[in-house]
Amino acid sequence: MLLYFFFAFSLFISPPSPSPSPSSSSSSSSLAPITKDHETHLYTLSLYLNTPPQATTLLLDLNAPFSWIHCSDNNNISSTYHSISCNSPLCSALGSRACAKCHHSPNTDCSNDPCILSPLNSVTHKTSTGKVITGSLALPVTDGRNPGQLKGFDEFLLSCSKKSLLKGLTKGVAGLAGLGRSRFSLTTQVSTSFSSTSTFALCLTGSPSAPGVAFFGSLGPYYFLPEIDLSKTLHYTPLVQNPVQSDYFISLTSIKVNGVIVQLNQNNILTKLSTATPYTTLQSNIYKVFTETFVNESAKVNLTVTNPMEPFKVCYNADEVLDTKVGPAVPTVDLVMEGDDVFWRIFGSNSMVRIARDGVDVWCLGVLDGGIRTETLIVIGGHQMEDNLMQFDLDQQRLGFSSSVLAYNTSCSNFNFTTVSNLS
Repeated sequence: MLLYFFFAFSLFISPPSPSPSPSSSSSSSSLAPITKDHETHLYTLSLYLNTPPQATTLLLDLNAPFSWIHCSDNNNISSTYHSISCNSPLCSALGSRACAKCHHSPNTDCSNDPCILSPLNSVTHKTSTGKVITGSLALPVTDGRNPGQLKGFDEFLLSCSKKSLLKGLTKGVAGLAGLGRSRFSLTTQVSTSFSSTSTFALCLTGSPSAPGVAFFGSLGPYYFLPEIDLSKTLHYTPLVQNPVQSDYFISLTSIKVNGVIVQLNQNNILTKLSTATPYTTLQSNIYKVFTETFVNESAKVNLTVTNPMEPFKVCYNADEVLDTKVGPAVPTVDLVMEGDDVFWRIFGSNSMVRIARDGVDVWCLGVLDGGIRTETLIVIGGHQMEDNLMQFDLDQQRLGFSSSVLAYNTSCSNFNFTTVSNLS
C-alpha cells in the first residue's frame, strides 16, 4: 500500500526526470497504473499528456477505437497540441464523416476546415463531436518489475469532446483511453511509435488501496510480488476478427459449472470482453439455463438460495459460504474455448459479489440478464476479469489468460510501483 502511495504521489504531483523524448530510453516496454472506481465500477488509466508532461487520468475502455479528452477549457489543451485539417491524409484515414466532401473531392480546398470525429461515452452511449488533435504522450518504461523513466512521442492522435460527454464516467477523468483493435487506438500508437510488439496486457484489480497495471509492448515478463512472473501462467485462444467493430471477441464452445455442461442451443458462441461492462451479461436464454445449473450445483454443496439483491437474482447468505484463497467456496465456472483443453476457470472471487447493507449480508452471483435481443450473446465484464492477467497479442491474434492469479498467491494489486531511476 505504501508503494502505491509513493508512486501515486510522484505520478500526480511531478513527473519523473528527465522529460520524455523519443530517444529517452532504449526500452520498448512501458506501463500505466489502473485504478477501479468503486462508485461506477469502472477503471481508469493514468498517463502523461502535453508538454511539459501532465499527469492525466482517463477512463479505460478496452474496445474504443481512439482516445479523447474534453477540450472545454484550456487546462487540457497546451500549445503543443496541433489540430489537423480535413484534407490531410490522416483525416482521410480516420474516415471523418464531417470531412467526407474533402476526401471524395480532391480539388476542394479544406485546408482551413478541422478534421472532426465523434467520440463515444461508452457508459451512456452518447456521442459528441470534436476536432482531431495530436500532442505528446509519455509512459514509464519497465523491465517487467518496476517503472522507470518516462518515454514519449509527439504525434499522439486523439479527439476533443465537449465536457458534457464526461457525464456518467468516473469522477476526475479528463476523457477516455481507447485500447480497441484500431490503427488509432492508444495501444497501436504506442507500439508503432516505440517500435515494440503489438501486444498489451491488463491486470485489473478491485482493491480500494492499490492499483492494477497495464503493460504495453511486451510479451513478458510481468512480475508481481513475491517475484512471480505471471506471463508464464498464460493459456491462449484466438481473437475472433470482427471487420466492423474495434471490439475484442473470443469464441466459446461450451460453459461448465463444476464440470457439468450448461445445456446451450449452440456452439462457438461469439463472446465480447468489455471493461465498460461492470458484470458479465448473458442473453436471456443463456442466462436462464446457466443460473439454473449454478443453483443446482450449489445445492449439492449445501448452499441455499436466499432473497435476491438487485441487480443480482441468485444470492446466498454469507455466513453459509466458506472462504478460500480464490474467494467464496461456490461452484467453479469454466468458459471452454477449444474442446476441453483450453478453458478459463472462474472461481468465487470473480463469479460472486458481496453485498452487505440494510442488515443483509449475502454473496450474489455477479452475472446479469442481458435481455432476449441483446446484440452480443455473452459479454465478459470487468468484475470477471479482475485479478486475471489478460494479454492481447495482436501480432498473433490471440488472447492470453491466466485464470485467477490468486491461485498463484499473488494479485493484480501486487505490482511493485517503486520507481527505479536508472531503468531506461
